[in-house]
Amino acid sequence: MKSALRVLVVEDEASTRQEMAALLGDMPEVAQVLVAENGAAAVRLLGVESIDAAFLDILMPGLDGMDVARVLSVMSEPPSIVFVTASEAHAVEAFGIGAVDYLLKPIRPERLAEAVGRIAQLRRPEAAAPPAEDLHVVQIDTGRRTVFVKRDDVQFVEAQGDYVRLHTAEGGHLIRLSLSYLEEVWASAGFVRVHRGFLIAIPWVRDLRVTSSSGLVAGTPAGDVPVSRRHGRHLRARLLEAARRDQLGRAANAQTTAPAPRPRDGEPDGSARRTP
Repeated sequence: MKSALRVLVVEDEASTRQEMAALLGDMPEVAQVLVAENGAAAVRLLGVESIDAAFLDILMPGLDGMDVARVLSVMSEPPSIVFVTASEAHAVEAFGIGAVDYLLKPIRPERLAEAVGRIAQLRRPEAAAPPAEDLHVVQIDTGRRTVFVKRDDVQFVEAQGDYVRLHTAEGGHLIRLSLSYLEEVWASAGFVRVHRGFLIAIPWVRDLRVTSSSGLVAGTPAGDVPVSRRHGRHLRARLLEAARRDQLGRAANAQTTAPAPRPRDGEPDGSARRTP
């Protein structure tokens, strides 16, 4: 394991490319910054250089950031991927590919540093198997108040731009983490991927059904969660296994009344963070 990271910036706008390269070059976790002005140049560079992380603009002429990410994902030792874009429109697809983070332009130095810190942590040997109790409780500061959310109260998780939303019976709570990271850390608690933008807690699932608008969905007291064809069979197997082990009790014990509407508009006044 290298002591510092070799990172690649793929960005077609020269000013943004230079700004990101300069910011990354000043970070102690970064040993070297390589740059490419488009997807094709990035792929050529990958043929002769090894990297630990790639910061990819999504909308580029020719090969876009998603195309480059797919090339990276089939490498024998794929680098960590961070998408950089001006729109949240591709967030669900980005985390479905396995992105570590999703940054919105204009890039804020503190968000870039946060992404680099997360990459450095994930690439340490001990980060390959995070402790089962990591993020057992999350502390969320919203400016005027602090909310403590227990992992066992979270019924499903939804990717939303730079954040994920933790859905509980009381409503939704935004925290700045990637869906892929939570999928890994919370796997031991029964959280499974059911869609490229959603995780669900197996003990909270009360039924599976097919709808005319969304196809297959998994019902929880906090709301319905879409289930993709790719993940449907695995989810059914996990539910059957949980039922045999009598681990489907949370939904049965939850109130059957509809939960209060979950806030969808606006962002928190402050930032969300993990508790130690």
